[in-house]
Amino acid sequence: MEVSDQPQEESLEKTVSQETPRRAGTVNWGTATIIGVFAGMLYGGSKEASASVSKDAEVMLKLGSTPDKREQYRLMRDAMEKRFIRVTRGSIVGGVRLGMFTATFYGLQDLFAEKRGVHDVFNVVGAGSATAAIFGLIMPGSLSWRVRNVMMGSLLGAGFGFPLGWLQLKLAEKANEESSAARSEADKGVSRSGVGAAIERLEENLGK
Repeated sequence: MEVSDQPQEESLEKTVSQETPRRAGTVNWGTATIIGVFAGMLYGGSKEASASVSKDAEVMLKLGSTPDKREQYRLMRDAMEKRFIRVTRGSIVGGVRLGMFTATFYGLQDLFAEKRGVHDVFNVVGAGSATAAIFGLIMPGSLSWRVRNVMMGSLLGAGFGFPLGWLQLKLAEKANEESSAARSEADKGVSRSGVGAAIERLEENLGK
């Protein structure tokens, strides 16, 4: 039995050693993508809903100039259906766009951190520049327009990525300091409770 247990222990050690822990300061790719999708849906839907106000005013003018009740009902129903379709389409398009952008941005951050072996501001700057350049390249337009978008996107992505990366690393450092302080306090409490229990047992034995 001892011989058969050794291969299992070796395989468990290999699997544990192969698991790479998440580097400090990196963001969970899946969580960030889901947040980006919902934020894009909210932004796209609210944008289309605010844009529908002018069209609703036109429908109200038509209702005022239409004496027929059936025609008024039809105009109201068509306006509500078109508004629902516009808001739904805006939510879907906004969620897909921002979700793809967020997934690409944080995916490149994780890739750069894995390849370089460290997570710093330059990973965020490179990910922002590359993501903005990619989305500038896939935008519709002529070749010269896309080249211009790539250049502008890379510069803007790097410019926004530097303060974002600095803020992200500072927040990660603060969170790590707070967690380490809480862990040390918990260890002290455990050690104190253990010493107290030992003293109580000693007093009980002496009392007997």
